[in-house]
Amino acid sequence: MRTIVCFCGLSLLFYLLAGCGDTAALPTRIAVASLPTSSFALPATNTPLSGGTAVPLLPTLTPVPSHTPLPSATPTVTGTPPPTATPDLYKDLTIDALTARSYGGGLLDIVETLEETDTFTRYLITYPSDGLTIYGFMNVPNEGDKFPVALVLHGYIDPADYDTLAYTTRYADALAEAGYFVIHPNFRNYPPSDSGPDAFRTGYAIDVLNLIAIIRQQSQDPVGFLRRADADHIHLWGHSMGGGVALRVITVNTEPYIRAAVLYGSMSGDEQRNYDRIRYWSYGRRGEFELAAPPELMALISPINYLGRTSVPIAVHHSVADDVVPVAWSQELCDLLAASGHEHECFFYQAQPHTFHGYADDLFMERVVLFFRSH
Repeated sequence: MRTIVCFCGLSLLFYLLAGCGDTAALPTRIAVASLPTSSFALPATNTPLSGGTAVPLLPTLTPVPSHTPLPSATPTVTGTPPPTATPDLYKDLTIDALTARSYGGGLLDIVETLEETDTFTRYLITYPSDGLTIYGFMNVPNEGDKFPVALVLHGYIDPADYDTLAYTTRYADALAEAGYFVIHPNFRNYPPSDSGPDAFRTGYAIDVLNLIAIIRQQSQDPVGFLRRADADHIHLWGHSMGGGVALRVITVNTEPYIRAAVLYGSMSGDEQRNYDRIRYWSYGRRGEFELAAPPELMALISPINYLGRTSVPIAVHHSVADDVVPVAWSQELCDLLAASGHEHECFFYQAQPHTFHGYADDLFMERVVLFFRSH
């Protein structure tokens, strides 16, 4: 039986009622529905979340197979063959190796003020990560103190087309409006950040792990600007590639101050699957090194095999119509979490692209805020 959360009247009524009470009393699991394998229809409209006119719901949601096959075509590869796979090439990339090393050092600095709104101020920031300078932006609520922290991790964009205020800015802004101290790192290799190694995207995870350590340390400064961040309540939000990064981070850093993780249209925790797909997307231009890893090393690098070491509550959001990242990957993750008794919630959306829009996008972020507040 697959667990799917639908856009149903009861679910939205729950949000209306929950929004009126003390957030400390919110349940840790949002109401879910266990659905039969046959398709089902949704009502034409539903009660709006916060007054106004009822909004038409999305079309009928039909369960999909648990495994969506990857494209059968294998790109033709030319040029230098992949390196001979030896353990030494991959030994620093395993989950255990990343867990054993240290993180942090240096300070997060404000470069300039980018924007000031009625509720928060946006700053351009830098911080060090393994000798690299990483850029990003930070949204800080204008009034108050001890804000829970939300790290917003963007998905893949061609670095040549990347801008610090990327498509994920709207999600960072929504979290700041909800009272979160938001930091959105660019990652290494995304201008103007420095370039550095990133096999299996472990470099991006290292950038986040270093950022977390810096926040933890710098927030103790009684006169520094990070003193307003509550480093005992850190939440991760990751889209697509960023979801895969978040999954690696929570299997490496298992400290209780990481309170929750949202995976949105996320890449898999199985790196063989990820790089088979990346190889296909890139017409063979990327993924040679990763796919040269022997199976036993690939297993040691893949976060999916280390979910048992983390107790971080996980919320999964994915569109059934996603034509970029297979929804089956998120469905399988939800099955694994359910089978192990891991605290989680899973929402599958109909008729949305890889990055949501409109009503579903708003509903998604309302669910994210509620999930973060309940943890």
